[in-house]
Amino acid sequence: MSGVGKGVGKGAGKGAGKDVVVIGAGFGGLGAALALAERGARVTLCEALTYPGGCASTFTRKGVRYEAGATLFSGLRPGQLFGDWISRFELPVTVDWIDPVVETRSPGLSLPVDRDRAAFVERLCALPGAPANSLRRFFSEQGAHADTLWELFDHPELLPPLSFGSLLQHVGRVPRYAPLLPLLLRPLSAMVARHGLGDFEPFQTWLSGVCQITVQCPPQEAETAFAVAAMDYCWRGTGHIRGGIGTLADGLVTAIGRAGGEVRLANRVSALRRDGGSWVVETRQGPVVADAVVANLLPGDLARLLGGHKALEERQKPVADGWGAVMLYRVVRGEDGPAHHLDLTLDRAAPLVDGNHVFVSVASTEDERGAPPGWRVLTASTHVSLARLRTGDPADTVARIQQHMRHTIGVLGPEVNDVVSEMTASPRTFQRFVRRAEGAVGGVPRRFGLAAWAQLGPVSPERGLWLVGDSVFPGQSTYAAALGGVRVAEAMLRGG
Repeated sequence: MSGVGKGVGKGAGKGAGKDVVVIGAGFGGLGAALALAERGARVTLCEALTYPGGCASTFTRKGVRYEAGATLFSGLRPGQLFGDWISRFELPVTVDWIDPVVETRSPGLSLPVDRDRAAFVERLCALPGAPANSLRRFFSEQGAHADTLWELFDHPELLPPLSFGSLLQHVGRVPRYAPLLPLLLRPLSAMVARHGLGDFEPFQTWLSGVCQITVQCPPQEAETAFAVAAMDYCWRGTGHIRGGIGTLADGLVTAIGRAGGEVRLANRVSALRRDGGSWVVETRQGPVVADAVVANLLPGDLARLLGGHKALEERQKPVADGWGAVMLYRVVRGEDGPAHHLDLTLDRAAPLVDGNHVFVSVASTEDERGAPPGWRVLTASTHVSLARLRTGDPADTVARIQQHMRHTIGVLGPEVNDVVSEMTASPRTFQRFVRRAEGAVGGVPRRFGLAAWAQLGPVSPERGLWLVGDSVFPGQSTYAAALGGVRVAEAMLRGG
């Protein structure tokens, strides 16, 4: 492989694998690069930023470490992808198994989400006026569906691309899949109504917050089969990574180097073109020639590198109908304690966007974030419609949303509102630093209908070119993006 630049790893590879360039060190790109390097491919990973992780990264300002966006992660227990990587590569990553995982708050409601699923259900059932039998029936059905669907993540060989052996496994699982059929192409709210839970506000508040964070839309719009699995995210190897998700991203960079790959940070890719049977990747550190390219980018961003691509531009449209993130990065005064997460909704009758719904992640005092004793570091985020930011004055819109966020935190999270310092961020900030079109976050909202099922496998818009990340197979989360990267690597090496 040609090219120059300072990186991690030798890049010499092992065996007779192909030359592959991976663009973008988000978790989809990290997963693809590590899987390719481990299997003998010669890999160069190019990242525009000076640190890995993309939207799920940790950055430093004035000596303090903040989470760029995502703050709570699944897939960390032994037997899951992140847990296995941490163990196998002896990564210096400490997971805090906090309990409760999250606390849902709204006026008059404080609902801890216990690490034990059954304990949380009983907590709901014990609330005044709770329809306990209906709640238990709902969670019994939802839990059975979630078990079926999460097995696909816990056993990723069941995800596409499918081998003959995995096809046989799916055939044997048909009786388990059959109960999912009535859920397809229907909103989650229909399942909620069937169990008579539409009027129980504490449940609805929790459910709406979970759906907005995971499937990126309210229960009235969410595709049920995706939502019943996403509702379980607190109970599927979910924890808080001490020091920030960047410690895991940094560890994966080291693992890629050990496997023979090369990681070039601060090496933005500016163009991508075919040259005969090869790809030429134009980077800040010079051109790199490769047999194949994996792009951990939004479809529209990849289309721009190619100088235009109709199919990718069409695939960008659902992303453009999604969300950006408005952020507050704070240092606050507070008592010593473990990491905790607050899911705040100020007005339950209003949409969970624009500062009415705020997710707050507070680092522990043992988190090595660079703040003095007695100070806590937190990240607060809310969704904003990208379509809304295309009209009027986007800077004024963002400023108003940030003020609404401050009010929501002040009312519902007073213990994290004694502010020492604050930085703000908007979708424009993400576009500038993470280089995502319009600063889009969270992938494609999983609204009910056929569109949610349009892409069930790896995406290859051209021969030797593959797309990974939160906007394509298999979904939005950091865990899903990493799994998708691994499966794409396996598809490439199988000649897919």
